[in-house]
Order: sequence, then C-alpha cells, then structure tokens
Amino acid sequence: MAVAAWAASTAFSVGDIRRATTEQASGLWFRCTTAGTSASSEPNWPTDIGSTITDNTCVWTAIASAYEELAKLNPSAIIELFEVHLDNTLHGSTDIYRFHAGANAAIDGNVVFGGNTYTRIPVKADGFEFTNTGTLPRPTLTISNLDGTMTTLLLLVNATTAGNDLGGAEVRRIRTLAKYLDSDNFGSNKLAITQGGDSLVTQGSDNLEFNVVVTNATADPNARFPDERWFIDRKSSETRDSVTFELASKFDLAGQMIPKRQVIANVCQWRYRSSECSYTGSNYFDVNGNPVSTLAQDVCGKRVASCKLRFGDTAELPFGSFPGAGLTK
Repeated sequence: MAVAAWAASTAFSVGDIRRATTEQASGLWFRCTTAGTSASSEPNWPTDIGSTITDNTCVWTAIASAYEELAKLNPSAIIELFEVHLDNTLHGSTDIYRFHAGANAAIDGNVVFGGNTYTRIPVKADGFEFTNTGTLPRPTLTISNLDGTMTTLLLLVNATTAGNDLGGAEVRRIRTLAKYLDSDNFGSNKLAITQGGDSLVTQGSDNLEFNVVVTNATADPNARFPDERWFIDRKSSETRDSVTFELASKFDLAGQMIPKRQVIANVCQWRYRSSECSYTGSNYFDVNGNPVSTLAQDVCGKRVASCKLRFGDTAELPFGSFPGAGLTK
C-alpha cells in the first residue's frame, strides 16, 4: 500500500512509516523509532538516510523508499523519467515537458507517475556518474528530433532570448520502481462471464463481458530515488535526427570562486563607515593612524591597528578580514 502522509497531533507506534505532506526531492520515508504523539506542525524532515528528527514526543528516522526494494532477490524494475522546466524570463513560458526513453521494463507506451504523463520518445542520457576526481559530472541528453518537435521548441524559445537554445532550463531526472507507478499504466482486462463452459448472453444475444480496471495497490508518487536537478548549459549539436544538450549542476559555474570572499589576513575588506564597518564616531585619523581634525581628512588604513584607534584596544572589532589566516601553515 502507498505510505500515508504525516499527520499533526497523532499518536504513532514504533515501526509506523510516514512520508512528508509535501513532495520531497530526497525521496525519503520516515520510520517511527520512538513512540509518541506528533507535534501540531510538521517537522523539518532530514535529507540523509539514517538521520533522525524529534517530533514532539516522537522520534523519526529517515529511510529509503526505494533502496530496500533493490535489496530483494527479484526487485522491481527501475523506471527513469525526465522533466524539462522552462523559465518564463529566458524562454517566455513556464511549460513543463515530460518524457521517458521508452526502454523502461515492458512499458512500450507513455508512463503515468504521480498523475503526470511522461511521453515515450527516443532519449539517450548518460554521464550522470559521480567520481572522486573532484569535478562535477556534465551529463549529455540527446532527444529525438525526427518529427521536428525539438527544432520547433528551440525556435520558440529563441524568439524570447536570441540564441538561448533552452539554456538555463531545468532538467529533472526522476527514478522510481515499476511497482510504484500509477494504476493507469496497467490498463484494464475484459472479463467474460460463463456458466458451465458456455458464455452468458444478454437478451439481445450479446456476450456478457465486463471491463475490469487493473489497480496497483503499491502505487506511490513519493516512492523514488532522490531527484537529480540539472540545468542545460548549452546545445552541443542539432540535426534532423536529434538534438544534444550538455547539462551542468547549479554549482558548476565557470569563473566563480567559493567562497567569493578571498581569505586575506591583514587588509580589511569592508568599505569604511559602511554597515559592515559600523563606525560612526567622531574620532578622525589619516591612513597612517595620525589624528586629524575633520571628517574629510578621515581615512581608514584598513589595518587592525586602524580599527583599534576607532573602537578601542579591548573592544570587539568588526575587522573585515582574517587576521589569524597568516598564523597557519
């Protein structure tokens, strides 16, 4: 059965499993490991397997919704889905395009998951593996263009931002298991009613049949692997057959340093008399620390000594740098 959502002010027993009330990109469920009553407001759920959270008198432990199934001798098939989210500023639309590669288990049509339909089109996605080399992966996503759909989409977004080619669009890679797909994927069966080997017929001499809808008792849109979110960095190729995009992580920013502030030992990086500096006094000094008489002559020397002249030798100094950095090797 699908896992029920967490509820406020409710008694829970050890072993009870609940999910968050809103969609979680982590794909985690939470098992009650200390019985009690939940709080009146939902806790901030952890995002790591094994982490715990106290909920009033309950304690919850994060567990994987999909990994336990993979440990079985005959696990359910992994289903890979993709979503492309457009940005209104860049692309003139907030449309979401959902698709899958058509090679998921025995599913040869569209896939319905979480009430959303993922269209079956030829897709090749690779390069998602993380390594220990210190660099983030830059996956590639190749989408069929045989019917010209991708070329048409590129023309539409380029009308908003020239040469954009879907740059900046968010690509979500969603993976779940076949057992968690919606019931719509399993169709319906016709059931003929017989008696003694003969088909029963209506008064109009028609065979008596019922259309039985197949339901999936384990359908759960919250049971998934952690979602992967990438952004289209550039279009690497476009032909009549396919269009290939290079993806990048949001943290993979060319020319950017983390942290942006450089670690400098003895030069204050704050602008003098700014909110960071916070000095508003009437003691004036020149750049060399000599007393002066007017505000126009007042210039900070950007040293710790300059701070002490203004705030005092024993006061807490809002020095905008890292004096201790030069003491380490």
